[in-house]
Amino acid sequence: MDIRKVKKLIELLEASDVAEIEIKEGEEAVRISRASTAPVTTTVAAAPAPAPVAAPAPAAEAAPAEGAASTPAIKGQAVKSPMVGTFYRAPSPSSPPFVEVGTHVKAGDVVCIVEAMKMMNQIEADHAGVVEAIMVEDGEPVEFDQPLISIV
Repeated sequence: MDIRKVKKLIELLEASDVAEIEIKEGEEAVRISRASTAPVTTTVAAAPAPAPVAAPAPAAEAAPAEGAASTPAIKGQAVKSPMVGTFYRAPSPSSPPFVEVGTHVKAGDVVCIVEAMKMMNQIEADHAGVVEAIMVEDGEPVEFDQPLISIV
């Protein structure tokens, strides 16, 4: 396995709340974990996992946000994150957001961006309607299948 792939896996792990990731390619395998002081590997050595002190802070901040997001009653259908990454409402910090609460959207309209491994992935509305709620703050980490925006 190429060391660049291992570095990308480490970056992905650092950018998310995932505690452990294991990848197998043919006879080669690598497991990277935040829980232990060093990753367990079968045939490929990887860089040490980040210090355990850094991991609880993002997890502690993410937990209340998820609880707060699930508290309000949302009537519409949620546009969910297709990947782990960082949520952005606008294409750049100086640009206006793609959508605001009350914006009318059509299926296929870009509603936000999820950055994963330095790639900006445009997330499109899967159905037409009006934006009811934006459930994630700009710049916050998101998990796979996490609701981002509710459309009625």
